[in-house]
Amino acid sequence: MNPVSQVLILAGACLGLLAGVGLLRFSTPYARFHAAGKASPVAFLLVGAGASLEVGVAGAAQLAVAAAALILTLPAATHLLFRATHRTVPSPHLRADALADAEAEAAAAFIDDTDEPR
Repeated sequence: MNPVSQVLILAGACLGLLAGVGLLRFSTPYARFHAAGKASPVAFLLVGAGASLEVGVAGAAQLAVAAAALILTLPAATHLLFRATHRTVPSPHLRADALADAEAEAAAAFIDDTDEPR
């Protein structure tokens, strides 16, 4: 095995382990999502880069497709998880909740639109 690929795979594994520790140690769901949403894709990219040096061109192309899919979908998935958590779990850790005001306005506008006869 190539020493460069070994270093990349080991660095990715250590970063993934660090993200797992962050999931266990952080107290708020927002901090846990941050640990998982930031460190996990970087860990995958490091492991994928190390593995692509070993598997050849066809395997490297498949890893590149998987990395592109991860990079394109992870921000939206993390945002939706944050939003769902925000809606369902009351958080005493937030100083200001601007999303609650916007959601209340949107709900009021929706109720006003549905009350009118058609």
